[in-house]
Amino acid sequence: MTSASHTPAPTGRFQHITNTLMAICLGVMAVSVFVNVVLRYGFGSGVAASEELSRLLFVWMVFIGATAAYPAGEHMAFTSLVGLLKDKPLPMRLMTSLIRVAVILGCALVGWGAWQQVVVGLDSKSVVLGYPTALLPLPALLCTAAIGVMALIELIQQTPLDLGHGAEVE
Repeated sequence: MTSASHTPAPTGRFQHITNTLMAICLGVMAVSVFVNVVLRYGFGSGVAASEELSRLLFVWMVFIGATAAYPAGEHMAFTSLVGLLKDKPLPMRLMTSLIRVAVILGCALVGWGAWQQVVVGLDSKSVVLGYPTALLPLPALLCTAAIGVMALIELIQQTPLDLGHGAEVE
């Protein structure tokens, strides 16, 4: 990868907030697991909530990251296929619209499944911490809603695809 072809990630307020949230999740997870390891190996006891808290924060961190990656153009892109159309405006616009519709459809399907899991999880509690287990699928629902809205806005505004990814061509 050359530095000339790399486009820097957006540094707006949304990116700052998501990066901060992911850093907080990672920091709490690291401290929780470290304390638990020290207690287990050093003193023969541990914090039972450490694993549950780390699992919950990891799920949230992954979906926050996935949401932040969409506007930054950091999700997987098969630019070599679409790149063949860059000199043909009408087919490129049609393919861009088709891609955005596919993203919205995918978000709707994953979001619907996540919603069903949230509803199921409202009636049950986690074993150790006692939080509603709906908090585990909730970030998937929020992530798909956010990405779906961003893709819909891009579809309506006919935003061109970003073909300038810094990674190698697939």
